[in-house]
Amino acid sequence: MRTVVITGGTDGIGKGLALHHLREGARVFVVGSTPDKGEAWLAEAGALSAGDRARFLQVDLTSVDATGELVEAVRSSCSVVDQLVLCAQRYRLFGPRTVTPDGFEHSFALSYLSRYALGHGLRALLEAAPRPVIMNVGTPGVPLGRMYWDDLQLTRRHSGTKATLQSFRANDLLGVAFPFVHADTRISYIGYHPGVVATGKPAHLPQPLRALTKAGFALFATPVAKAVAPMARLLDEPPGPGFTAHRGSRQLPLKGQPFDPEAALRLHHLTEDLVSRR
Repeated sequence: MRTVVITGGTDGIGKGLALHHLREGARVFVVGSTPDKGEAWLAEAGALSAGDRARFLQVDLTSVDATGELVEAVRSSCSVVDQLVLCAQRYRLFGPRTVTPDGFEHSFALSYLSRYALGHGLRALLEAAPRPVIMNVGTPGVPLGRMYWDDLQLTRRHSGTKATLQSFRANDLLGVAFPFVHADTRISYIGYHPGVVATGKPAHLPQPLRALTKAGFALFATPVAKAVAPMARLLDEPPGPGFTAHRGSRQLPLKGQPFDPEAALRLHHLTEDLVSRR
């Protein structure tokens, strides 16, 4: 039986993928921060007669310690993880800069740092699987945003949009660095762009932008069930060890600054230092 761990698995595309894996007979660990959503996920698993294969782990992924405890909880529950899918994201495009109790800017902590910790922390369990995969869901190949190397926490020039886009670019570099840091890894690390998907994300936006975004989703966004299909195929038939980037079914060229190995290793070492000094 395959074991799948999905962060952000109580909403949107993460939830759609979690339900798909349950239908396929896998054991699924869903990670989220909201108990009510976790209970709803478990109820849906029960309706599929898969309650014995479904587990909800309530975790605040903005916390370095809580993410570390999540790694230990998964380690204590299983000896193999076949697929790790990193979907947890919360857009904060407006409003003031907020920091976590660890002192990290919110988007940096949730959308990048937790993914860094989980990918590296669960590596041994993944490498015990026949075809191990990490899928980091973001926007590879989109030329928006950049790394603020002299101010990664955006203390001087914060905006929600800058923080969100920097987290996307950081995740591109996270994937690039992974096979350099673990040169003998068997893990297929996939940066994945699902396109515009009809999820609940607009609920976090202020009016009237929320209404406009919902209207746009209704016209142009891909339904979750349809968006999940190419993700599931890629997870089941990964390209092989190393890093690849994809938008839907199309593999992207790894060229230019977004996938620069020197920048990727620079970010890796900076992140190690940030975590050790907190």
